[in-house]
Amino acid sequence: MINEVLVPILVLFANVITTAVIVQFILGLLISFNVVNYHNQLVSALWTALNAILDPILAPIKRRMPNTGGIDFSPIVLLLLIQVAIIILSYVGRQVG
Repeated sequence: MINEVLVPILVLFANVITTAVIVQFILGLLISFNVVNYHNQLVSALWTALNAILDPILAPIKRRMPNTGGIDFSPIVLLLLIQVAIIILSYVGRQVG
C-alpha cells in the first residue's frame, strides 16, 4: 500500500519543489543580469509566487546556515535534503511494500 500510493505522491511533491527551486534560481540569475525585467508583470508574478512557495521551506535552512556573504547556499542544501528524502522513501517503500 505505502509503496504503491504514498511514496510516489511524496516523490512527485519532492520533484515539484526541486523544479521550483531550479526555476527560482534561473529566474534570479536572469533578473540580476538584466536579461528579464522585474517590472514585467509576468516576471514579477512568477518571482512573487516562487518566493511565496519556497520561502517557508528555505527560511529554517537559512537560519541554520553560517553567514557566507552574498552567496545563499540554502537552495543547494534543500535540493540535497530532498534527494536524501527520496532515497529514504524509496528504501522504506521497498521494505514495507
